[in-house]
Amino acid sequence: MDRLQQLTSELLAKKEAARLGGGNEKIAAQHSRGLLTARERIEKLADRGTFLELGMLNTSDVIGTEHKSYGDGLLAGVGKVNGRPAVIQAGDKTVFAGTEGNVHIRKSKSIHEFAVKNGLPLFSLHEGGGLRMPDGMGSDGISDKLFPREMLTLHRQVPTMTAILGDSFGGPTWAAVSSDFVTQLQGTCMAIAGPRMLELANGQKLTPEELGGVDVHHRFTGQIDEDGASEGECIEQIKSFYTYMPQNAEERPLMRATNDDPYRLVDEVLAILPQQNNRVYDMKKIIASLVDDGVTFEFQRKFGKGLITTFAHMNGHVVGIVANQPSHFAGAPGPHECQKATEFICLCDSYHIPLIFLHDTPGFRISSEAEKAKMPTKIMVWNQALALSTVPKISVIIRKSIGAAYGNMCGPGMGGDLVVAWPTAEINFTGPEVGVNVVFGRELARSENPSEERKKLLELWSFDSSPYKAAAKHLIDDVIQPNETRKFLCQSLEYLLTSKREKSERLLATWPTGI
Repeated sequence: MDRLQQLTSELLAKKEAARLGGGNEKIAAQHSRGLLTARERIEKLADRGTFLELGMLNTSDVIGTEHKSYGDGLLAGVGKVNGRPAVIQAGDKTVFAGTEGNVHIRKSKSIHEFAVKNGLPLFSLHEGGGLRMPDGMGSDGISDKLFPREMLTLHRQVPTMTAILGDSFGGPTWAAVSSDFVTQLQGTCMAIAGPRMLELANGQKLTPEELGGVDVHHRFTGQIDEDGASEGECIEQIKSFYTYMPQNAEERPLMRATNDDPYRLVDEVLAILPQQNNRVYDMKKIIASLVDDGVTFEFQRKFGKGLITTFAHMNGHVVGIVANQPSHFAGAPGPHECQKATEFICLCDSYHIPLIFLHDTPGFRISSEAEKAKMPTKIMVWNQALALSTVPKISVIIRKSIGAAYGNMCGPGMGGDLVVAWPTAEINFTGPEVGVNVVFGRELARSENPSEERKKLLELWSFDSSPYKAAAKHLIDDVIQPNETRKFLCQSLEYLLTSKREKSERLLATWPTGI
């Protein structure tokens, strides 16, 4: 065997060993937990035969661990996802439990820089235990392993998508909460540190799911956008989200071919909207009737359920829809809904996605709990994001739009390009019942016949809440037939997405994620 053949054989042997990461026993242990390896996850994400691995021969720089630390707990490279180039990284649980050592951190930094430099979206398939000990111990160990600057200053230059596919602490969690879209495998935990560390630190005993399971994030934090029952489902979710995103911030999202007539009438909406104005209904049904082929991709589906934020297409254009959901809290936004709206507006504005607002809200949910959750601040933060957004914005008042919530849903004077109403719209500072109670509450309490007195006061308090007074004074742009709503929206986008407006000024691109 000549020297070149010998060197080639040595290389092939090293790469074959590298494909096993921490070795067959660790791979078997991963499979015994019902989980895929990092390499298997990448195979599910990337189009077949397209993945080009970078740093395959990396190992830990701790002497004596080379043979069992290929990749140093992180696989990375470039490939195609849905036919489009992307950067991909995956935590490798078979190597030191996916913890982050010196080489791991160096590789992660390099792959982030590669993504931004080349305008490629970044996919992260994460599972891991955070900073490795003893690598991070001591003043010299921790000083070069703090929060990576490339993550802190990404500024939505490229779309970032993360799937949490196993218990994740430290670095994987930081990556997830800094991403544009996050999904988490059911039964896993995403937190700052694991239950064992928590117990040692303060004696608190929690299961992984109690600490950072999907229900915790859907009910309280909003730090994940979706969850899946299997790894395959989670990976399909980040692939689906990607279809609504541009390649990078310099481009618009791709158009989607459709045979759905942009001017078709949507007569079905008249059957969806109840005859009585105090009856609930599912706003998702109205949205499905309006968008191309009835297809949507909901963002934060299980968080802040009084507000719907969803992606869809209108005449082939990607749009973001913000809609009140009357079937939850009567469509009244609370603190979680405010947070959700702000994040969605920032996301859409950063990636040149026009916004459509569909109103049906009796106003904000006010309570002691809401005040403790900084409700006034959250309302105004939502308004600030709305004011700074420069994508085209279209607002349709379907039924109720009451009080300050009328403004947050992009009512008149809030930066919307077009504000229209259905003839069913009710627009007011507050509902007449509430107004009467506030103004005449004491008189009613002293009245001998409060029911009759209330009835008389309501007749006197019957301010015209219909949209026609606002339309007459050109405070809104028009009152439209409900069945022409799809036509109106598609036609409006034709005229708004001019060469001057088709790209946002991206004033919200530097807005912190998770606000």
